[in-house]
Amino acid sequence: MESRNHSEDRPLTLSNWRFNRGIACMAVYLCLALSLAACTTQTALRPEPIPRLAAPQPPVAPTPETGAKSSRTVKTSYQGSDSAGQPTASGEPYNPNDLTAASRNLPMGSTVKVTNPDTGRSVKVRINDRGPFVHGRSLDLSKRAAEKIGITDKGVARVKVTPVNSHPPAHESPSPAPTTSSGNTPQE
Repeated sequence: MESRNHSEDRPLTLSNWRFNRGIACMAVYLCLALSLAACTTQTALRPEPIPRLAAPQPPVAPTPETGAKSSRTVKTSYQGSDSAGQPTASGEPYNPNDLTAASRNLPMGSTVKVTNPDTGRSVKVRINDRGPFVHGRSLDLSKRAAEKIGITDKGVARVKVTPVNSHPPAHESPSPAPTTSSGNTPQE
């Protein structure tokens, strides 16, 4: 006689419920299939669109300010000839003979009038670098600019800085710059 495992024929009981093992396995597989289907449907949702970057805006020219309110007194130093040729923050090489300056907060490319109150002499300089990185100083003049206002003997001095309108109004055209015999425009 054949011996037969009778455990396969017996119904599965769970508390007061009786189940056929085959039906119970089918129910478990069905639940797993539905769960898997639910997971794939959620991941197949349409992805969020990538936000479009705004087109770069051209730099806005600094608005010129005039009058006594826009002037301020700051401590300045000057940069000597030892770093001639080194790149400035604007990318151009430092030239101690140009009328330029470094500032931590004035707009790059702007022009300011720097006046030495002790001598009354002033010079217009273009901001082309960042610095000075010494506590308490706000401006670092080129050597030529420092010579024009007479601070090279001191090294550090208090000066008055006034923004200058470096761009003529739209209805006026800039007057042609006078030329010297070498063809270079004179510096102030």
